[in-house]
Amino acid sequence: MVRHKGLLMKAILIIPTYNELDNIDNIITAVLHAADVHIMIVDDNSPDGTSDRVTERMKTDSRIHLLKRPGKMGLGTAYCEGFAKALGMGYEVIMEMDADFSHDPQDIPRFLKEIEVNDLVIGSRYSNGVNVVNWPLRRLILSYGANVYTRIITGMPVKDATGGFKCFRASMLSTIDLNDIHSNGYAFQIEMNYRLWKAGARIKEIPIVFIDRRSGVSKMSKNIVYEAAFLVWKLQFMWLFGKIKTKNQ
Repeated sequence: MVRHKGLLMKAILIIPTYNELDNIDNIITAVLHAADVHIMIVDDNSPDGTSDRVTERMKTDSRIHLLKRPGKMGLGTAYCEGFAKALGMGYEVIMEMDADFSHDPQDIPRFLKEIEVNDLVIGSRYSNGVNVVNWPLRRLILSYGANVYTRIITGMPVKDATGGFKCFRASMLSTIDLNDIHSNGYAFQIEMNYRLWKAGARIKEIPIVFIDRRSGVSKMSKNIVYEAAFLVWKLQFMWLFGKIKTKNQ
């Protein structure tokens, strides 16, 4: 729960998964111990049985929800389907994070505190220096450079536009037409930030430490990077030609 103007707001955290059986029990437990939130796992029919384990946990804890999809359909669509379901269930605060402990569940209360007076809270690896652990130098340079590039091309006042540890006020998130979003990976994170910024969202970055995944296999690929590089130009042109609108417009 999040308190806003004396009222309690229901909060849910969305975690997309694909073959995260090694992490799923621990991440669910850590999230539920860290804050008064519900959790929704969006699983892309993981062959390792991730969703089966979530189903077992749901039998004894009503705070856990599962959205099972028919196959591997990408991070962007996983979040968009999760957002839509959470909005339909009446949650007023919606968070997103990774399943692999690269994001620290102990930071969740900080997000919930900041969302009381903001519309989008971003966990930033670059708002206070560089706070990344266990990345090779090449990947760090690529990520940091991509964020500088994004900031220069779009003018968006966000130092970490590609990060995936975020908190949304549902009333602002609901102004975005999720059916218009088709990007994935880094590009998805950039596009969500951009659309909310253009919709007038109050954005706050808070410093986090990103620790590369403890176990499992990284989903990073060159295509994800190329998509993000192209997207920033696409978003700028779409905005200039009036192709990006909120539901209220």
